[in-house]
Amino acid sequence: MLMIPRLTYLILMIADIIIRYLHFVSLILLIAAVLGQHLLIRSTMTRREVARVQKLDIVYAIMVVLVLGTGFAQWFWVGKPADFYSSNPIFHVKVTLFLIVGVVSAYPSVFLGKNKKGDPDESVAVPNLLIWSVRVELLLLFLMPLLANLMARGIGIPLVSE
Repeated sequence: MLMIPRLTYLILMIADIIIRYLHFVSLILLIAAVLGQHLLIRSTMTRREVARVQKLDIVYAIMVVLVLGTGFAQWFWVGKPADFYSSNPIFHVKVTLFLIVGVVSAYPSVFLGKNKKGDPDESVAVPNLLIWSVRVELLLLFLMPLLANLMARGIGIPLVSE
């Protein structure tokens, strides 16, 4: 049995708590940013309004980096062994959905970045596809806590036969 010095164990435990907390908070803020986009986007907006929504998109991008960073830290550094996550199909579904959210979010991000420039009072027509893209992002993001809860309860862990 590997003995870890008490101080090292304490440091790892505190790191685990901080990383899990940051992961949780960054996911909440990520969802809040997308929800804010959903509430502010309309079929016609001024460039000033587009710029405001684009600021939420920047918050979203920062939160994506934090969610990924803290997620990788949990997977490979602190907490449960990497195999706990790697062997769980629910974890793979969660990661895949998060990647899909990232791909879907590219269209609104590019549109907002391009259309914030120009006369602030000029109207911009927002494509329906963009509105639906944000809605799909929200739907998929709302599944993340459910999948995390299933994983925490051990659902999806392969049974080991003796």
